[in-house]
Amino acid sequence: MSKKLVKSTSVVMSMTGISRVFGFIRDMVTAHLFGAGASFDAFAVAFKIPNFMRRLFAEGSFSQAFVPVLAEYQKQKSHEEVRRFISAMSGSLAAALLLVTLLGVFGAPWIIRVFAPGFETEGPRFDLAVTMLRITFPYLMLISLTAFSGAILNTYSRFWVAAFTPVFLNISMITAAIWFSPRFTTPIIALAWGVFAAGVIQLLFQWPFLRQMKFLVRPHINFRDPGVRRVLKLMVPALFGVSVGQVNLLIDTLFASLLAIGSVSWLYYSDRLMEFPLGVFGIAIATVILPNLSRHHATDSSESFSLTLDWALRAVLLIGLPAAVGLAVISGPLLSTLFQYGKFSGEDVLMAQQSLIAFALGITPFMLVKILSSGFYARQDIRTPVKIGVVAMVANMILNLILIWPLAHAGIALATSLSAILNTTCLFFFLRRWEIYQPREGWHLFLLRLMIANMTLAAWLWFAAGDVSEWISQGALWRAGHLVFLLVTAGLVYFGMLWLSGIRIRHLMMPAMESGQA
Repeated sequence: MSKKLVKSTSVVMSMTGISRVFGFIRDMVTAHLFGAGASFDAFAVAFKIPNFMRRLFAEGSFSQAFVPVLAEYQKQKSHEEVRRFISAMSGSLAAALLLVTLLGVFGAPWIIRVFAPGFETEGPRFDLAVTMLRITFPYLMLISLTAFSGAILNTYSRFWVAAFTPVFLNISMITAAIWFSPRFTTPIIALAWGVFAAGVIQLLFQWPFLRQMKFLVRPHINFRDPGVRRVLKLMVPALFGVSVGQVNLLIDTLFASLLAIGSVSWLYYSDRLMEFPLGVFGIAIATVILPNLSRHHATDSSESFSLTLDWALRAVLLIGLPAAVGLAVISGPLLSTLFQYGKFSGEDVLMAQQSLIAFALGITPFMLVKILSSGFYARQDIRTPVKIGVVAMVANMILNLILIWPLAHAGIALATSLSAILNTTCLFFFLRRWEIYQPREGWHLFLLRLMIANMTLAAWLWFAAGDVSEWISQGALWRAGHLVFLLVTAGLVYFGMLWLSGIRIRHLMMPAMESGQA
């Protein structure tokens, strides 16, 4: 079981890594073709709103409520009872999503006014955002049903399918940008249609795997089904729980719309770089441990529950801390190498660098929120992370108001990171206070080793990267070659220091944890 957990995490990380690589290619293409101007500001908002709602409802509150209930059905019910539950859940979910989608399409102007009030002062940017939101909003329904299918597959340990699915979004948007945008009077609108097409493709991709498991059932609307009622009861208050980070990012967009043109785009591209380690490692680990934690809770295995959390926390810190160091220290070289082409200028690199450094502070806390929240949701405790999430969201809004004036868009990013730190601290406090999580031995030595390795990594990257102005002035081949050199040597330095300090692979495996080794 423990080796299977590590293997499943590796599979999800690999598939998510492939998706993120295609995501970088997508962002490089869009940066080259559209830059960081008014039209991309409009698309960023039109894409972020349904994407935000997808993460909030489908991957946030819904998944965190649905997976524990499904895991319990898996352990305690027959296959036919599970099929009936999935049928009722899929029909009820689809009906609710259809209503929300219709409201979103017809109410697009009011939604843009709420989430990007600064756009209304400039007619073209506002009108363009409304047009694209009407195209992208149905993506919410399609991708939410995809997330529902993925949650079933994950619960039954078919992790790679759901993790690979986002590749199709990136391929669809790349295709739309390169081949279809020149055929549009307003080229950026092709990206919106690419998002819509991706929603259809991703949903269809998962259906054969559900059919293979005999879970591709006819949807049946039944809000009175006991399982559906339990999911809804858990889901409603969870909207501000584990997805509070997404709420904060949308609040960031609201404030950024009030700043100079390009601010939304600078935040978008810096956020995309932050999403790489968050998606590949943080979300991947959380995706794998939630069904396992749910099963441990269902069988009253409190020791296994705590050990699983402990392993996940160590794994996140092992990767999250160097990711934060790397993105902060070589933020300029990364942005220049990946995006400084075509309409994305050197000035855009410098502006996005400011927000990326601020976001880097919150990378590890964002990852930890995913893990720590799973510790509550697996126990079907929704209220605690909800209360903490609301506090963190209010703190983010207050910090935005304080930091936006001296730091502009970078202040928005910094506020998001600080609120994530607050969220993480509170979640950890209550897990420890209620003795849900009991750290195993060896944490002090583990943290000391991590500190030494990360300080060495930061020193090397600062020395080797040089001044960002040189990166901006050089050509693409020079930048690409030097970035590869930085990344390869960074990996050697970091993992070499971990090895010299005494950390071995066996220390990070579940069998070592169960035997109590440090």
